Amino acid sequence: MHDPDQTAATPPTAATLRAHYNHVVLPIWRGPGFNTVLRLAFEAVAENGRTPLPPQRYRAMACARQLFVFSQAGDIDHADTLFASLRTYFQDTKNGGWFYSVDANGAPHERHKDLYTHAFVIFACAEYAKRAGSAAAKEALAVLEDTSVVIERRMAISAGGNGAGVDGLFSSAMTEDFSTALGPPLQNPLMHLTEAWLAAREATGDAIFDQRLEKLAAAFARAFVHEETGCIAELTIGSANNWLEPGHQFEWLFLAEASRHPAFDAAGLNRALVRGFDFVQQHGVDPVTGGVAASLNEQGGMIDSTQRIWAQTEYLRALATHADQSVRALLPAQIARFSARFIRPRGWIESQSAEGVVMRPELPSTTPYHLATAYAALP
Repeated sequence: MHDPDQTAATPPTAATLRAHYNHVVLPIWRGPGFNTVLRLAFEAVAENGRTPLPPQRYRAMACARQLFVFSQAGDIDHADTLFASLRTYFQDTKNGGWFYSVDANGAPHERHKDLYTHAFVIFACAEYAKRAGSAAAKEALAVLEDTSVVIERRMAISAGGNGAGVDGLFSSAMTEDFSTALGPPLQNPLMHLTEAWLAAREATGDAIFDQRLEKLAAAFARAFVHEETGCIAELTIGSANNWLEPGHQFEWLFLAEASRHPAFDAAGLNRALVRGFDFVQQHGVDPVTGGVAASLNEQGGMIDSTQRIWAQTEYLRALATHADQSVRALLPAQIARFSARFIRPRGWIESQSAEGVVMRPELPSTTPYHLATAYAALP
């Protein structure tokens, strides 16, 4: 990363990364990355950091991530706008829950109900409620709780039928009216629901989120923990063509270590996550560049060596919060490698090959969430 005040003798630090975020990343999404007509962030801008890519759709999840980012940054005026847009465009007042996306003109487009999206609505509202004015905060908390209830009542998988063995989990997607499941339980949306309910517990102080987390963690541990390695699988254990994502192992470890919520230990996840961290660090992190690969098979063999920026940020915050001091000691060198490999004067590299060939030159509006959460965890 170019910084005129830096020399070879002053390697990048957490402060360097935060300065780049504040002075380069956030201004993109306040300025050229924001559609002032629809009052929504464009899905992506070009690598120059100035030119919005022609919109095909706007996703509720992307709006929620932007709401989180600007709430955390303390830009409450912009957060107010995003919260209003989230409710205006994406809230399904007829069936409940949230549409997946609207089209380029703001009309409902992909109307199904996606657990990943609903989790991010909760997560963003928790952050916004902590910082917004009292009336807006009250609205955000109501949205947060209503969305949690929708998930529990409309997306839950029962012990019978197709959900046998995964009682306590939730379908990854439902039809618009929640009448039919469109997908089985998947690791990633359930992880983000865990993240969301942790944030909701912190924002509200309500013990109901402890109960929700305890039930979810216990069900998740039964369904997704790979016994041999401690890794979290992407599909329920025993599914054909299952795989492991190193970035998600790091993300789970961070959630457990940073929150210290008893639900993780009660479910046996803490012990598994430490083993899983070691496994994917050995098999999924390039020892020369520090690049984190996209996916491994259940034996640690490489499936996809592509390096996406979100997985690198998860590695940073896992290193920052790991219980072992010798692991935490790796953080400064990894910050320097990450900065050199992924951060650029006008933005970042979203995805590249293990050899350093850029695979996605555009800058998605969803990535600042990953940068924000990682940088907040760094000492």
